[in-house]
Amino acid sequence: MTAAFASLDDLRRRLAGLPGPDPAAQAAAAARQGRLTKPQGALGRLETIAIWLAGWQGRERPRLERVRIAVFAGNHGVTARGVSAYPAEVTAQMVCNFEAGGAAINQLARAAGAELRVVPIELDRPTADFCTAPAMTEDECVAALNAGAAVVDEELDLLAVGEMGIGNTTVAATLAAALFGGSPDLWVGPGTGVDEAGIARKAAVVRAAMEAHGAALDDPFEALRRVGGRELAAITGAILAAREARVPVLLDGFVSGAAASVLHRAQPGALDHTQAAHLSAEPGHARLLETLALVPLLRLAMRLGEASGAALAIPILRAALACHNDMATFDEAGVSGRD
Repeated sequence: MTAAFASLDDLRRRLAGLPGPDPAAQAAAAARQGRLTKPQGALGRLETIAIWLAGWQGRERPRLERVRIAVFAGNHGVTARGVSAYPAEVTAQMVCNFEAGGAAINQLARAAGAELRVVPIELDRPTADFCTAPAMTEDECVAALNAGAAVVDEELDLLAVGEMGIGNTTVAATLAAALFGGSPDLWVGPGTGVDEAGIARKAAVVRAAMEAHGAALDDPFEALRRVGGRELAAITGAILAAREARVPVLLDGFVSGAAASVLHRAQPGALDHTQAAHLSAEPGHARLLETLALVPLLRLAMRLGEASGAALAIPILRAALACHNDMATFDEAGVSGRD
């Protein structure tokens, strides 16, 4: 594990000294791709994925033996404003379902050959309604960041991050608007399936929060503290801790992307160790990924959360490494290369 974050200022300082990928491993992996029995570039993104993994793992031939999916759960005071089709109690009920093995993510993690870790964060104590007060104190925000960082093990080959939290697409929309601007209508969507009136309520909540916090939202970590949530802060902490440990990360959907965006705004290049697993059906997600310059691996019209899209992308990474590590080179196969 990396060292815990002592404060938001400590986190800001650490952002300035982030490690990068291993250039020698990247170069060796790229050279190997050029020798494999295929036209160069013929496997498209499978090739660049293998090189990306090589750089962050520091190996010419990366591996995916220790893969962890972390699902963080939190509750939000803003749900009292009618922004979700489901009551706030569903968050804890779904955590129980995860622990019993009955949710979609349990099946997808098993199919992907990944360990599932579920981290509920003070579900009996929702964040404050951020239309009237900051969602979290600094101590609460730092505690949530550290709950995320705690899932990172330096021996991991890959981390996938996701969430569970009734109301958190409204939180993600508010955070995205705070970080990148634009009308609330550009960021809100149906979430768990609210109707047009529900979407209008979500937009009104985003607008009220922006007005309540004003210029304080110009600082990305203040934005996270004021209009974020515990599970979003945990995702932010996990992504940052993974970067410090050079562990590559798969982002799930809109909520995970909004949490990651805090780091992007605070430090250009802070998300170089991440890939967007999928494009969700939540309308703001496409806009967010475009802003982050992340191209999703999958487009399956999903909007479940739970790291479900990230879990589905893990087999794609496994396929990329199967080709990268196990294909024969032209010399090994006795196949003539390109003139």
